[in-house]
Amino acid sequence: MFAVTAARIDADNPLTGLELGERPDPTVPEGWTTVTVKATALNHHDVWTLRGVGIREERLPIILGCDAAGIDEDGNEVIVHSVIGDPERGGGDETLDPKRSLLSESYDGTFAEKVAVPRRNLVPKPASLSFEEAACLPTAWLTAYRMLFDKAGLQPGSTILVQGAGGGVATALIALGSAAGYRVWATSRTDDKRKRALELGADQVFESGARLPERVDAVMETVGQATWSHSLKALRPGGRIVVSGATSGQVPPAELNRVFFLQLSVVGSTMGTRDQLVRLARFLDKTGVRPRIDRALPLREAREGFAAIIDGDVFGKIVFTT
Repeated sequence: MFAVTAARIDADNPLTGLELGERPDPTVPEGWTTVTVKATALNHHDVWTLRGVGIREERLPIILGCDAAGIDEDGNEVIVHSVIGDPERGGGDETLDPKRSLLSESYDGTFAEKVAVPRRNLVPKPASLSFEEAACLPTAWLTAYRMLFDKAGLQPGSTILVQGAGGGVATALIALGSAAGYRVWATSRTDDKRKRALELGADQVFESGARLPERVDAVMETVGQATWSHSLKALRPGGRIVVSGATSGQVPPAELNRVFFLQLSVVGSTMGTRDQLVRLARFLDKTGVRPRIDRALPLREAREGFAAIIDGDVFGKIVFTT
């Protein structure tokens, strides 16, 4: 089968480790099944793998990709939940399983014509969603769903700030937050991305680091080091930062005096559960909200998509089709 593989690690030039070509069909452990992939979405996680973050070199080569939508062995249209974990070990939440991993970390991922997954990881795809739209959900959109509706602790009408409006998680946060009745503010370095954020449903947009009209109830943070200080300053007393990524760096100044004096909360959030993915798909089916797709490319042209995400030339999700 054709697949996109991380063959080598290069922290400075990640594309040098990317290989496209034929790979053996997946082996299927007991309790697992296969999905014929129709569409799969690119994430920063795939670039971090090529840079050697979160993976050991001896695990290479490994097929990249966390997200997929396709056809199961019984002919059903499904979405693949990418968290490989045991809910029991995580107290009912597989993302808290100490042994959990994502597809493309310990097991081959979804950038292939077929992928093997545990049977419990299959979620029915609503007929109203295309395969390309459904493929955006398991990582970026599920992460946003959990941040907003599980970790933020807010009620509709609250004001949230989304940092870095162009990325997949950020665009999902804007669209989901607007549909759920939050007042959504967003930042971006570019005027074009700020305009697109308004089209997605943001109520106001600002340049990165700009002074805001008032302090917000919560900040949705995926950028990390470059925006961290601004995120802290943007919060009202008692406010909360929900952080699910650090694409610009992971070691910003903590500014602990601001955290304790204003009684701010910093909450981590990673991915989501299978049940949350089911509810996310149902939410999109009911509301008509759809993922913003920056571009859809054949899987054989994956290198172009990787180059775009590395350059930051993206608004929404890059999707590969088989």
